[in-house]
Amino acid sequence: MARQVPIEHLRNIGIVAHIDAGKTTTTERILYYTGKTYKIGEVHDGAATMDWMPQEKERGITITAATTATYWDKDGIRYQINIIDTPGHVDFAVEVVRSMKVLDGIVFILSAVEGVQPQSEANWRWADKFGKPRIIFINKMDRLGADFFRVLEEVEKKLTIKPVAIQIPVGAEDRFEGVIDLFEMKEIIWLEETLGAKYEYREIRPELREQAEEWREKMIEAIVETDEALMEKYLEGEEISNEELKKALRKATIERQLVPVLCGSAFKNKGVQPLLDAVVDYLPSPIDLPPIKGINPKTGEEVIIKPLDDEPFVAYVFKIMADPYAGQLTYIRVFSGHAKAGTYVYNATRDKKERLARFYLMHANHRSEVPEVNAGDIVAVVGLDAATGDTLSDEKHPVVLEKLEFPEPVISMAIEPKTKKDQEKLSEVLNKLMKEDPTFKATVDPETGQTLIHGMGELHLEIMVDRMKREYNIDVTMGKPQVAYRETIKVPVKNVEGKYIRQSGGRGQYGHVVIDLEPLPRGKGFEFEDAIVGGIIPKEFIPSVEKGIRQVLESGVLAGYPIVDVKVRLHNGSYHEVDSSDIAFQIAAQIAFKEAFKKAQPVLLEPIMEVEVEVPEEYMGAVIGDLNSRRGKILGTEKKGQIVTIKAHVPLAEMFGYATSLRSLTQGRGTFQMTFSHYEEVPKNIQEQIIGERMKEKQE
Repeated sequence: MARQVPIEHLRNIGIVAHIDAGKTTTTERILYYTGKTYKIGEVHDGAATMDWMPQEKERGITITAATTATYWDKDGIRYQINIIDTPGHVDFAVEVVRSMKVLDGIVFILSAVEGVQPQSEANWRWADKFGKPRIIFINKMDRLGADFFRVLEEVEKKLTIKPVAIQIPVGAEDRFEGVIDLFEMKEIIWLEETLGAKYEYREIRPELREQAEEWREKMIEAIVETDEALMEKYLEGEEISNEELKKALRKATIERQLVPVLCGSAFKNKGVQPLLDAVVDYLPSPIDLPPIKGINPKTGEEVIIKPLDDEPFVAYVFKIMADPYAGQLTYIRVFSGHAKAGTYVYNATRDKKERLARFYLMHANHRSEVPEVNAGDIVAVVGLDAATGDTLSDEKHPVVLEKLEFPEPVISMAIEPKTKKDQEKLSEVLNKLMKEDPTFKATVDPETGQTLIHGMGELHLEIMVDRMKREYNIDVTMGKPQVAYRETIKVPVKNVEGKYIRQSGGRGQYGHVVIDLEPLPRGKGFEFEDAIVGGIIPKEFIPSVEKGIRQVLESGVLAGYPIVDVKVRLHNGSYHEVDSSDIAFQIAAQIAFKEAFKKAQPVLLEPIMEVEVEVPEEYMGAVIGDLNSRRGKILGTEKKGQIVTIKAHVPLAEMFGYATSLRSLTQGRGTFQMTFSHYEEVPKNIQEQIIGERMKEKQE
């Protein structure tokens, strides 16, 4: 496929927001005004194009990041805009993270009523980490309580950036009519009868003139501060043209010195076309950004990857989806080079060749086949056996890009297939779902034989079970949600012995190890040190010792939960010329480790969630009292009009069913959101209770 537009006219953007800030509604308007769709899909009717999954239509939320490509004409130039519409719900934050890796710029959507909400802050931090240029669209200007200027202040304070308003609103709430363009110094008013497709530039009404001039001055000052030549002109009192200002703002946005801010109401069809203009004016094309870097897996040398079609091929796998007709769809972003369908490439992450059988441009879940791909393209590929995070490259120029790190699941649930037929299909289906979603895991409890699924929250697991039923026809019953506890130790122990000797005629078994065990800082996982000298344990049995210990780490000692943050030092032992074996050393290591673990003051760790509750002021006392009763630590409160935001750290174990409690405490007027914060030691009395319950479960 020859390029539809030159690469400098390509924009790869993500649309990111907190749940319910109007992100999918804005995307639907973009598709309508760019001619991609011929009618407006509404989220509340379950008709949004980009929310194509049945679960999304029913719940009115975005669950999976959907991609589409559309076109926008400005000043006689045609631009291609590849859009990824991402979820706002915290349980599906993985979709946002993996999308950011492959985007060049981001449109952040904030609500003019609620302002900067928790998931917006979390996503903003991810965008900082990936170094992505951004623009902000303050949406819902038509809603009761909308206040553009308050949200602008909040953006500066909470996101610690320099926002620059390039528009201000004309009216607010039910009197919101349009915006004032601070470059052109004109009002833009949308014509109701055209569903917002047509708008007019009008002179600024006298009562808004002074405010508009004040904000234009602020905009000019912010822009010239980033450009020495313009600053000189400004101080000399010379005229600066709009073209010069826009050019400087583009540079400052791409270099992440400034963030342009626009406003509107996507639902009322106001403000979307200027937002599209801002996407092409201020967000980068692939060639406006510094080249990305990778590593040559064969030599370890750094490789500079330039976004040019004649460079060696490099693409990154950012998402996997099972398609009932096409099989596995692998979503890739091409960072350099080009490739035709049917070409073989090298999967440098897995050290194997893969065939790019067919390419598809995606529009939500609809596909259109294309014969080739070029630098900057985002497409789905059929025929790959790759996983999220893999790098595909030219075999002669192998390269690996940095892999994404995904958060570990914090909640588990037992599932039981309803029929024997379902039982046989279950592991294959779980493997497919795990391949698609790196934050979803499935394991089998070695003692009870139960299948456990693990995820980021109750909604996450509910959706996965729902998908098993709809997409794969597997009916399962769900157990109660369980907390992903961990086990660790508090003190080091030395010289703990493990011996395994069996003699039963013929060849026996002999393994003998001596280890030290010590705690590691939180989050460090597991370390194994081989300190054997003089061959007292032969080299071939050292991996057996580590393997044996790793098995215990998975199954736990205290209560059957995974063990974390410990270091084992193997420093002594003995072997038998004939009877020593791999299995004997595995068992000896397990005996030593379990013994050492029990002596090292073992404790349970529990996931602590950062909880943010928004309630009308009169319910604040009751809500804080309730959080305290859930072993919560209040971190602070913040008042916004009549609404108070309460931040707290609360153990996940105490948060099951909280939505129902909050509803009854606040007569349905409170909302909350929680994200994983850290692991913390469980209080002794509760630890004993958990261990007791766990043992009882196992006996049953």
